[in-house]
Amino acid sequence: MTTRININAVEPAAYKAMYALEVYLQGSKLTTIQKELIKIRASQLNGCAFCINMHTSDALAAGETSQRIFLLNAWKETNLFTEEEKVMLAMTEEITLLPKAGLSEETYRRAARLFDEQTIAQIIIAIVTINGWNRIAVSTNLPVAG
Repeated sequence: MTTRININAVEPAAYKAMYALEVYLQGSKLTTIQKELIKIRASQLNGCAFCINMHTSDALAAGETSQRIFLLNAWKETNLFTEEEKVMLAMTEEITLLPKAGLSEETYRRAARLFDEQTIAQIIIAIVTINGWNRIAVSTNLPVAG
């Protein structure tokens, strides 16, 4: 891959604005594991090697198991994830794959049964944020660390 623009170097204010969403999410109701599962799954769907590498490492450091990470792309076929995590992952897939249909009424109703409005908003912001980072990393050919 060819080296491309470094957005942080060329447009640091834009990068700082994106990072502000991460800072906001640090104070959200979402656990570190929940946020990392969202980040990994969206990054898998978007084919962002840089973010998959970063967030699987972060998830492991936060106590996530290798088995759950290995099976994340097949989360519907396993009982390793909680009902709350399954709803978050469904939301992640539906919002990430927006052109297919977007966030379905069924998934939204499931979320509304499990979470308050503030948490639903925070889940959506977490999904939107990682999708933004994925698009930056993929479009700039950000290399995988290590």
